Amino acid sequence: MSSSPSGGAAVVVRDLRKSYGSFEAVRGVSFDIEHGETFALLGPNGAGKSTTIEILEGYRDRSGGDVTVLGIDPHRGGSAWKARLGIVLQSGSEAADVTVREQVAHFARFYPERRDVDELIAAVGLAEKAKVRIRNLSGGQRRRLDVALGVIGRPELLFLDEPTTGFDPEARREFWQLIRELKREGTTILLTTHYLDEAAQLSDRVAVIARGELIDIGAVDTIGDRAARIPIVRWRDAGGQVREERTETPAAVVARLTAEAGGEPRDLEVIRPSLEDVYLGLVQAAEAATASESASAGAASGESAA
Repeated sequence: MSSSPSGGAAVVVRDLRKSYGSFEAVRGVSFDIEHGETFALLGPNGAGKSTTIEILEGYRDRSGGDVTVLGIDPHRGGSAWKARLGIVLQSGSEAADVTVREQVAHFARFYPERRDVDELIAAVGLAEKAKVRIRNLSGGQRRRLDVALGVIGRPELLFLDEPTTGFDPEARREFWQLIRELKREGTTILLTTHYLDEAAQLSDRVAVIARGELIDIGAVDTIGDRAARIPIVRWRDAGGQVREERTETPAAVVARLTAEAGGEPRDLEVIRPSLEDVYLGLVQAAEAATASESASAGAASGESAA
């Protein structure tokens, strides 16, 4: 991760801090997001992820550090800056007594640069629902409407907060296709999600936050230490027992097992650690380290008191 500001980046965050009294919710977080990049910010509940996003959106003040979003400090961003952003919150607002088209057309009037209302409704898969009142839409259809409202102003930067919560598998994959289309148009996207397969499918890079600190950042297939990404070869031996071997050369292990067995072993599979596997390992290690530090501090305090 670069430690020097990058003037060309869409988002630049340096040593970001946010405290609530004595509690530090965000502790020295730094990262960049390049123009046109889809960047996933991952972390467990309470990690500081939402606080970081709200600071970038201009909804919350920071306690320290430097932040620019599209070249502007969010704390000072005015209406012209806000018009360059699209924000899709985890829970969309209700407008039960208006139709899809009426709602999108209403939001379009807020922006100097805006998409064609009917073309956008079609692009998010709601053309057949344009005259339907919002209260009669399914959860997935409402989420598509949320995205339409978020991109009607042709944002340079789109914030997506848990965009597919509650979606069925088919709706999720249709939504992923929509996000890929926005990316092809050049939209910079900041994604938060608890679905690690979603982050793996959509993101150019991911960052993992735990306990208010950034613990790793990089392309999906590079985060975590080397050991965490070593594949596992699993098979059932002649006695029916499940065996496994972690190896950086799974093809060689499979060839050896096949030669030894005189054919492919039963239930043979090569398992490559997923983003979820690596993410969970990172978070668990961070939490264990914090617990150890707290225990050491408590012991030292006890010794001082004695």
